[in-house]
Amino acid sequence: MRNILKIIPFLIALLLAFFTLSSAAQFKVTRVYDGDTVKAEGYDIEIKVRLLGIDAPETSKKKRDPGQPYSQQAKKHLAGLILNKDVEIKGYGLGPYNRILGVIYLNGKNINLEMIRAGLAEVYRGKPPKGFDSKPYIQAEVEAKETLRGMWSLGDKYISPREWRKMYK
Repeated sequence: MRNILKIIPFLIALLLAFFTLSSAAQFKVTRVYDGDTVKAEGYDIEIKVRLLGIDAPETSKKKRDPGQPYSQQAKKHLAGLILNKDVEIKGYGLGPYNRILGVIYLNGKNINLEMIRAGLAEVYRGKPPKGFDSKPYIQAEVEAKETLRGMWSLGDKYISPREWRKMYK
């Protein structure tokens, strides 16, 4: 049983690698965990997807703590865009915590990019996977900052999700 559990993430990554090489795969989003992580179902599997190229404000693990400013808005916005909808997911492999790194499209619209445009996520600062172009994400962040959308309205009080995680480990 343990060996089967170890191979499941590999099989999922293999399945999404196939879709990456051919086209995006169709899935239905069944849960939104936060502003950059969702659960989707399709092809008789359930996958956890980390939206590639973005980093949304951190939600709290404690019930009564709202977490980082704009974390709840990011989660609600993402849910409003894709929850219970059929989407296309272009996979870029497996990331930490056995989550698929993916770009989600709804009717051809890049949802990851929409989260940055709305000011509810920043560009992920880590090394992007091969074949991923972060230039449109960087441009969208510049525009969201200039217009003080979402979390950028906090000005000097804004703390990046990366820094927030370090502070509240």
